[in-house]
Amino acid sequence: MLSTTRSFQTKKGLVEGAKLDWGVFSLLILTAPKGFLGCGIFDLDAVERFGFACGIVESTPDNPIGTLERMIGRKVVRINQKARSLGVTEGMGALEAIERMF
Repeated sequence: MLSTTRSFQTKKGLVEGAKLDWGVFSLLILTAPKGFLGCGIFDLDAVERFGFACGIVESTPDNPIGTLERMIGRKVVRINQKARSLGVTEGMGALEAIERMF
């Protein structure tokens, strides 16, 4: 397993990203103080029960996220209620969404 980390400076603060590679599949996450954006592997309801905001970023087998740099430029396709309460909406860009999680 190979892992990669990267930081992104946003208007609201520093976002930490991590990517774990398992051959043809990768797990990607961008974190902020009140929540995170992730690939489709995350369970929105489970994250909600822990009190954190979570959004799922667009990705398909034909068009995977691939890298943390690409993830920050994608759209959010699903969110939990906690993310909604912070102003995150479906269709929002990942950068704007993660900034609302500060």
